[in-house]
Amino acid sequence: MQYRTLGRTGVQVSSLALGAMNFDSIGRTTQDEATAIVDAALEGGINLIDTADMYSAGESEEMVGKAIAGRRDDIVLATKAGMPMGDERNHRGSSRRWLVTELDNSLRRLGVDHVDLYQIHRWDPNTSDEETLSALTDLQRAGKIRHFGSSTFPAYRIVQAQWAAREHHLSRYVTEQPSYSILQRGIESHVLPVTEQYGLGVLAWSPLAAGWLSGAVREGREITTSRSTFMPERFDIAIPANRARLDAVERLAEVADEAGLTMIQLALGFVTAHPAVTSALIGPRTLDHLHTQLAAADTVLSADVLDAIDAIVAPGVDLAPHEKHDTPPALLDPSLRRR
Repeated sequence: MQYRTLGRTGVQVSSLALGAMNFDSIGRTTQDEATAIVDAALEGGINLIDTADMYSAGESEEMVGKAIAGRRDDIVLATKAGMPMGDERNHRGSSRRWLVTELDNSLRRLGVDHVDLYQIHRWDPNTSDEETLSALTDLQRAGKIRHFGSSTFPAYRIVQAQWAAREHHLSRYVTEQPSYSILQRGIESHVLPVTEQYGLGVLAWSPLAAGWLSGAVREGREITTSRSTFMPERFDIAIPANRARLDAVERLAEVADEAGLTMIQLALGFVTAHPAVTSALIGPRTLDHLHTQLAAADTVLSADVLDAIDAIVAPGVDLAPHEKHDTPPALLDPSLRRR
């Protein structure tokens, strides 16, 4: 396992980090299975665990808390807030009112008195940067969080938040958690240059592209990944973007075979090769999944392999741009771009 400094925090984290989204109902993972995954991840050198309040409506945090009991100080613990937690209109977003309340809920579920990294799950257009950063700064000074970061923010919002922190003399985001994989490279053209400029740590989620790069999705095979059962439209080969992904996967499989690598090693090695990326978040549902992903921990791709990947999916290109989560609201809602 490789270790890298998380932005400019001085905190050392593993180049592969354990994401807990699949714990409980999403991945149908029991507590015993989750604990076994955490045990094996820590034994394999992972020291960063990432979850969120909305994963299985808080149950993921509860399972992580039980799994890490008695060894909290050996783990860099991260969680997120901001996505809806029920139908109540104020139980979401990044207002002071909600963040102060929901952090206490997360700490209770996790069974800890602080988290190392508290992340705003999505940019909230209804709340000012000053409001959010002021609340996070106060929570940091109270000792409930050590650092805070953003997740899936557009590049211009990352810049705006950095400016707001400086303007109002507040603590700033020290990390960003974007979606990044061989098949979704758009952040290379805007987000990653900004994170490098401001010295932010980057925790890349979905490095296996929701299973497209796991080795399980190939031409002529029935697609039976977990994601395909509840997101069938993302794997429907009749859709042009999905056809393009499958064509790319077939070419990438040839590159992996020639280099003596699995598809997982190719995919994770690609993400962790970028100098702006601190860690790639893996989200195994089973111990077998974890072990195949841990096998990529020391993978270093040669320049020839990286060049071959660039020839298949060009730098800065998203093969499925409609699945992006950081699209400016005006591109999705016509009323926002018309007088």
